[in-house]
Amino acid sequence: MINYFELFDIPVSFVVDASMVAKKYIQLQKQYHPDFFTQQDDDAKQMAEEKSALLNKAYTIFKNEDATIKYVLQLKGLLTDDEKYQLPNHFLMEMMELNEELNSQSSKIIIELQINMYKQVQAIVETTSFNTITHTQLLAVKEYYFKKKYLQRILDRLEG
Repeated sequence: MINYFELFDIPVSFVVDASMVAKKYIQLQKQYHPDFFTQQDDDAKQMAEEKSALLNKAYTIFKNEDATIKYVLQLKGLLTDDEKYQLPNHFLMEMMELNEELNSQSSKIIIELQINMYKQVQAIVETTSFNTITHTQLLAVKEYYFKKKYLQRILDRLEG
């Protein structure tokens, strides 16, 4: 599997510089977009299509903070696409209570919960170097990712 960070020639990080990624994406698309390979042989055309598709997929991931976190955790071997992560019981009990009391103020409460959860991993997500990140720190981010995903499902249900 190609590493999207290597593809964009940027350091592995939970948070990417959006403007730098956008510039790099445009630069790489100018280099590999299939429209520039119409006069080339079939192998060159196929390579350009594959590279362009990879660039599009990587760019989509880098534009979304949660998708970038998920991708980094996958790179580190700590997350699989169909993983059934076991959230802590105390969190699930809190969510049961929240689900029972859903009302017009629930969205605000859920957003506050997400903000508070992020504060617990903010330093890891925003400043920790991947040369020094510990397994424990990665697991804390993984738990945050799944808790946020859980809360987002509740928000989506409220708004849907």
